[in-house]
Amino acid sequence: MSEHAGGSRAQQHPGSSGAGTTAPIGAVPTSLFTDHYELTMVAAALADGTADRRCTFEVFARRLPDGRRYGVVAGTGRLLEAITRFRFGEAELERLSGVLGGPMIEWLADYRFSGDVDGYPEGELFFPGSPILSVSGTFADAVVLETLALSVFNHDCAVAAAAARMVTAAAGRPLIEMGSRRTHEEAAVASARATYLAGFSATSNLEAGRRYGIPTAGTAAHAYVLLHDDEVAAFRGQVGCLGTKTTLLVDTYDIRQGIENAIDAAGPELGAIRIDSGDLGVLARQARDQLDGLGATGTRIVLSGDLDEYAIAALRAEPVDSFGVGTSVVTGSGAPTASLVYKLVEVDGRPVAKRSASKESRGGAKSAVRRFKPTGTAVEEVVHRRATPPELGPHDRAVPVPLMRGGEPVDGLPSLEQSREHLRRALIAVPWEGLKLSKGDPAIPTVFPADS
Repeated sequence: MSEHAGGSRAQQHPGSSGAGTTAPIGAVPTSLFTDHYELTMVAAALADGTADRRCTFEVFARRLPDGRRYGVVAGTGRLLEAITRFRFGEAELERLSGVLGGPMIEWLADYRFSGDVDGYPEGELFFPGSPILSVSGTFADAVVLETLALSVFNHDCAVAAAAARMVTAAAGRPLIEMGSRRTHEEAAVASARATYLAGFSATSNLEAGRRYGIPTAGTAAHAYVLLHDDEVAAFRGQVGCLGTKTTLLVDTYDIRQGIENAIDAAGPELGAIRIDSGDLGVLARQARDQLDGLGATGTRIVLSGDLDEYAIAALRAEPVDSFGVGTSVVTGSGAPTASLVYKLVEVDGRPVAKRSASKESRGGAKSAVRRFKPTGTAVEEVVHRRATPPELGPHDRAVPVPLMRGGEPVDGLPSLEQSREHLRRALIAVPWEGLKLSKGDPAIPTVFPADS
C-alpha cells in the first residue's frame, strides 16, 4: 500500500474496555437519509386510506455477489441506533414543506417508528433468500425505513464479507484495516467497525476507535522518512518518540539498506518493519533472513500494498507476521454492495409477492432454521413461513432474533465483541468447501418448504 493509502498516524492503543461501547454521536436526525419516493408513497397512502394497513417488509439477497459462498450480517447495531434517530424536526420539515402537502408534513412531525424488527444476529452468516431483517408495522411506519436499512446493510455486509474472507486467508495472522483514505469519511468509520466484526485486530481510523472502542494502530508513512535528510535520521526520530517497539517503514529507498538502517537506529529489539511495495513474498523471505542475520529474530514483518484476500492467501507460506489492508476491504474487494433488497411480503396477514421473472420474491412473513450435523457443521438453511415452523432437530436452531419491539431496541442485544465471536463460531461451522476463495455454490443450500 502506498504511503497515501496505508500509513497511519497513531501508535497502537488498546481501545476502550468494551468494543461494543459507542461514544455519543449526538441526536442528529437520520430521517433525510432516504429517497424522495419513500415519503411520496406514504403521502399517497395517507390520502387513499391504506397507510395504516399492517405490513411486513423483509431484507434479503436473491443471490450472493459473484464468487462469494456466504454473506455476513453487519451493521445491525448501526441501523437500530439510526432508526431511533429517524425523526423529523423543524429543519427537516422546513426542507420538505415545498415538496409535500400539509397532511404529510403533520404526519412526519409526529413520526416515531413504533413497529417491531426481527433479524439475524449481527455476525451471522446469510445465504440467498435468508430473511436477514423483518420490519413489521403499519405501511407508513415501515416503508420509510427502506433506504436507511439498505444503505447501512448493503455497505456493512459487503465490507464484512470481504474482511471475513481475508481473515480466513490470513490463517490466524493479525490484519489491520487502513483504508480510510479510500472512501467517504463516514464510510471509513463504518468500514472499520465491519472489519473488526469480521476479525481484523485493529484499524487506523481514530474516529472508529472513539465511537466503537476498536483498537487503533499505526506509526508513519513514507512522508515522514522523506522529511528527513537521510533514512537513519528518520528512523532515529521515530524510535526516539515512539520507542523501539514501533514499526519502521523500510521501503522508501532500498529495502535491504532500509532494514540495516532500521536495526542501526532501534537495535535488534525493534518491534517490526513494514514493507509496502514490490514482490512481497520474495521480499518477506529476504527480510526475514536479513533480520535474523542482524540478530533481530523477534522483529516482526508487516506487509501492506494493495492486498486483497487472494494476495493474502498467496502469502500464507511466507514469513509474514501481520497484514495491512486498505482499498480492497473498504470497497468490498470487488463486491461493494451485498445486493440486498427490502421488499413488502405481507399485508394484513396476507402474503404478497412480486412475480417479475427476473426479480421474483416469496410472499409471507418468514423465519429461518439452520440445520447442523452432530459435529456442528452446518448442513442447510430452511426458510419458512413464520406461521408454519418446521420441527427442530436436536442440533438445529432458529436464526432470527427480536431486535426492536414497539420502536425500541430490545434489552440485552450483543456487543460488538460478542458479535465478533458469533461470526468466528459461524465460520467454524461452515463446511470447508464453503471457505474456498474460488467460485462455487453457496456454502450451504437454502431450502424453501412448499408453503413458502
